[in-house]
Amino acid sequence: MRKQLYMEELSNFCRWLKKNFVPKPGDHTRPARCWSEKDFLDNRIVDAFVIVLKTRGCSWALNHGCTMCGYFNESTWKKLSEEDLFRQFETAMEQYNGEKIVKIYTSGSFLDNQEIKPVVRKKILQTLTKTTVEMVSVETRPEYVSYDQLEDIKKIFRTKLLEISIGLETANDFVRKYSINKGFTLDDYKKAADMVKKNDFRLKTYLLIKPPFLTEKESILDSISSVKKIMDCTDTISFNPVNVQRNTVVEYLWRRNEYRPPWLWSIAEILKKCKKLVKDDVRIKCDVAGGGKKRGAHNCGRCDRRFLSAIASFSLNQKEEVFDKLECRCREVWYDQLEIENLSFGSLTDNIPLTHPVSWR
Repeated sequence: MRKQLYMEELSNFCRWLKKNFVPKPGDHTRPARCWSEKDFLDNRIVDAFVIVLKTRGCSWALNHGCTMCGYFNESTWKKLSEEDLFRQFETAMEQYNGEKIVKIYTSGSFLDNQEIKPVVRKKILQTLTKTTVEMVSVETRPEYVSYDQLEDIKKIFRTKLLEISIGLETANDFVRKYSINKGFTLDDYKKAADMVKKNDFRLKTYLLIKPPFLTEKESILDSISSVKKIMDCTDTISFNPVNVQRNTVVEYLWRRNEYRPPWLWSIAEILKKCKKLVKDDVRIKCDVAGGGKKRGAHNCGRCDRRFLSAIASFSLNQKEEVFDKLECRCREVWYDQLEIENLSFGSLTDNIPLTHPVSWR
């Protein structure tokens, strides 16, 4: 009963933090953003085209919400017409330049029929089959993965690869429930993962580095433990270090000096150890949103750029030695934090003087 009350309070608090949120006015026929980046496909580094569509928002976020996720800030919070959603995609594709991978992100789930209507999803995938793209990558929560849904996609997408990404965040059900408020279990993820693999689609799994209410050391151990539990379920494990997004529980804690985003030292440690655990055909990568800034994963400021470059290189090439020569005197501060944070009953903040705080933006 006490745990149930906590869950209701956490969900209510996530909703309360959005109470004054007003969606940005804008042209709903244009995507939120699109850009080109490097990624890895079948033993080669290729160009990837990323499209972020503006949608009504994640169905879970509209009613509950995850403690760290502020992607609803880019949502319209109202239903868009099928014409507007597809026009967003068409507008983005005007910048498509033959990239081998196309990634389609929304505020929530590409397979959620309330967010992306089946007719729009079908038109998007049909359009992509006529391009030179080799793989399309989309994201979804596990509850929207079904055999019927995947069969419909297979009928359209016979000649292309499809990667489905699921944000598991952690393999620890307690942490996912009481720290992240994710709304599903490890078993739910495994059922969805099994359906994805049985339909010959690729699976990417997102894991979170340093959810709120975990210390730095706990978050390192949780990340490594999670990889051990899911490494046979997925093709790619993509780590997402928490960054402080607006109108979230994480921001609420951060503004009260009760949360610090993860150290880049911690990320390097996690990537090195996890790469040693997995089979050669499982890729480990990490996207550091807001890296080197106070709201994102950072060290002291002096060494941040070198760490971010090493993490990006590792994500493409899978070579652990990129971390071997990383040195900085802030390593001792990081070590001290790992040792004393439990005594502080929570995450230590950036009150400790570091080398170049002026570089934080």
